[in-house]
Amino acid sequence: MQTKDLGIRLEKRGHRGRYVLEMPEGEPAELTYVDSGPDHIIIDHTWVPPKFRGRGVAERLVVRAVEDARASGTKITPLCRFVALEFRRHKDWADVLKQ
Repeated sequence: MQTKDLGIRLEKRGHRGRYVLEMPEGEPAELTYVDSGPDHIIIDHTWVPPKFRGRGVAERLVVRAVEDARASGTKITPLCRFVALEFRRHKDWADVLKQ
C-alpha cells in the first residue's frame, strides 16, 4: 500500500508546503518543507501529536514525501533531525537525497 492511500494530503502555499495527516481528536501530524529550486525541497520540520508518537506516523509522512519526490524528479535536503535519521536508515532513498 502506498502512503497516498492513507489519507495524507499535500498543501502548498507559495514556496512552502506541508504533508498533513489528520489524527483522531483533531490535531494533525505534519511534515513541512520549503521549495528551494525547481527540483529541490528542504524538509525542515515534522510534528506528531504526543499521544500518537512512536507509532510510525512521522515515518509515513516522510515516505509520502519520498514517493512524491521520486515521481517528480525532485531532490530532498533533510534539515529536520528526524528526517535526516530516516534517510540514514533507508539507503534505498539515496536517489532523492540531495548530495
